[in-house]
Amino acid sequence: MHFFIAKKCELWYNDIYMQCGEKQDFCNQDLCGQSTRKHCTPQGYQASSAIYDLVVVGAGPAGLMAAGCAAARGLGVAVLEGNAKCGKKLYITGKGRCNLTNDTNAQGVLDNVVSNPKFLYGALHKFAPKDTIDFFESRGLPLVVERGGRVFPFSQKASDVTSVLQQNAQKGGVKFFLETKVTGVQCCEQGASSKFVVKSSGRQFFANSVLIATGGKSYAMTGSDGSGWALAKNLGHNLVAPMPALVAIEFVQDTKPLQGLSLRNINCKILHKAKVVKEIFGEMVFTDKGASGPIILSASSLINRWSLADTRLQLDLKPGLSFEKLDERVLRDFALYQNKDFINALDDLLPTKLIPYIVQKVGIAPHKKVNTIARQERQNFVNMLKKLEFEPSKLGGIDFGIVTAGGVDTKQIDPKTMQSKIVPGLYFAGECIDVDALTGGYNVQIALSTGHLVGNSVGENI
Repeated sequence: MHFFIAKKCELWYNDIYMQCGEKQDFCNQDLCGQSTRKHCTPQGYQASSAIYDLVVVGAGPAGLMAAGCAAARGLGVAVLEGNAKCGKKLYITGKGRCNLTNDTNAQGVLDNVVSNPKFLYGALHKFAPKDTIDFFESRGLPLVVERGGRVFPFSQKASDVTSVLQQNAQKGGVKFFLETKVTGVQCCEQGASSKFVVKSSGRQFFANSVLIATGGKSYAMTGSDGSGWALAKNLGHNLVAPMPALVAIEFVQDTKPLQGLSLRNINCKILHKAKVVKEIFGEMVFTDKGASGPIILSASSLINRWSLADTRLQLDLKPGLSFEKLDERVLRDFALYQNKDFINALDDLLPTKLIPYIVQKVGIAPHKKVNTIARQERQNFVNMLKKLEFEPSKLGGIDFGIVTAGGVDTKQIDPKTMQSKIVPGLYFAGECIDVDALTGGYNVQIALSTGHLVGNSVGENI
């Protein structure tokens, strides 16, 4: 039992924090059963004598997975979380449903990693998507696979994913300290009883290993505020400049007339300096200034370090048809509606909201009779349907990215363990590392895989 004097009488019993609210200015020997020594600084730091094998900073998917795995190996683990509950950012992923992985193999995930895929090879092969699926289903959470291989809880509740991770950790004896914002991590002097001291407002925790799993810098209200990067930098690590990833894109073209229009089953070619870099199939939605939706979000992660002036997004509205087949289809429609105006003959081909935009772009007079449209005009129209081009002008801000690109430099982290190469006993996992992927459940999988690797690596030399 540890008792200390701060502004109020506060008591730790078996590492459970309580507060009675009575003001004290001395150590109560009757309560703590120890000599009358101060357990606090003038600022009221808790100086518990407990030394944990691992202190995890951040209770997101990476931190929770690492904590559970380490505890299952018999290690003493504490999780420090600044929020009042665990996994707060998970609650908003997948529109509150949590796309927790993708129904693919390790290589399938690596193929969708934008930054440093080679670094993640070991982590993803040791804990692949099938392992994630087995982990949750074996703990009573049924999963479903949706379009594009996206895996969700059958309940469609992100909170169920967090609950499984937290309960798994608690089962192993992990101690949780919520509303505990970490302000510093320091290495102890050689010969000290612990390797690290982790400081928070009013408390100190001692550990032989520390995991920083605080996420990136998007959606700061969830606790993903970049604070983990400051901890890493203070411990001598380099940071790759953070960039917005998986964000909406604004276009040079005026998309306000298209606002709210969703396009499904389309193909997007991402061009840089006129060369196709990537093709993405899926859906998108126009906004008043550009577009969002899965393929646009993924595109943003690929172009966020390019000159946007050299970048184009080229949409194929009919990817299931070759140019020749689509031309035949248009010919049939034109024959059927030969006496109609051009703008009134496209309802079978295009969404109503898109028709005026396409007509204006292709340059055919809206009220020109279909039976007077020349072959070249028709083929220009078909080409427009296969290559509708937009020029990005701006990406959404870093605060609105689903994830953040950049973070702790992977060159300073051992990919076999996720341990720092410059501070032994310090580990990193999840989004705080300079790794990010496209949409589809890949980023949560990365968090779980890196957390799993830490949880099964830490403590080997303790």
